[in-house]
Amino acid sequence: MVVPGKGLIDGLKVTAKTLGRRAVTEQYPDVQPELAPRTRGVIALMEENCTSCMLCARECPSWCIYIDSHTETAPSVGEQARERSRNVLDRFAIDFSLCMYCGICIEACPFDALFWSPEFEYAETELRNLTHEKDRLRDWMWTVPAPQPIDPGPSVIEPIEATEAAPSDAAPAAGSASAPAPREGGSTPPIAEGEE
Repeated sequence: MVVPGKGLIDGLKVTAKTLGRRAVTEQYPDVQPELAPRTRGVIALMEENCTSCMLCARECPSWCIYIDSHTETAPSVGEQARERSRNVLDRFAIDFSLCMYCGICIEACPFDALFWSPEFEYAETELRNLTHEKDRLRDWMWTVPAPQPIDPGPSVIEPIEATEAAPSDAAPAAGSASAPAPREGGSTPPIAEGEE
């Protein structure tokens, strides 16, 4: 039998139960929150490690990384040595209005030039100001936490003992003809012509 107003009474029970509890409200602007160690805030750039290889920009699914560079030629150091050329980074910018915070660019970078920073206070009043250049990305590099220690794992790995097969499971002797094993349904597989 359905009692009218049962849902209202259940709701009031929950309200009465939580009414006496103290509120857990973080006073955010005055008190900074405690973030988890692997918080994804913004992407920081270590400019010295960047070789302008464009892997991060190519792998980015939202195309929010902009890289400009030019090539400089270094003079040869010996008589038979060739001149060497290297890429010099002119612009590295990330448009955080398009960024999905997926971390593919950080994983794709072979030179460890991109890192997660826990900084999250970078709001702007205009959308076009969310494109941050390499100077701002470099400033966030100083907020990147040290990497967590690697889990050492088990100290001793115990070998798995091999089990011997039961005599009934042993293979038939060589040269003896054996019929194919019946299937689960109980029937044997069909024999093609010429296999008899």
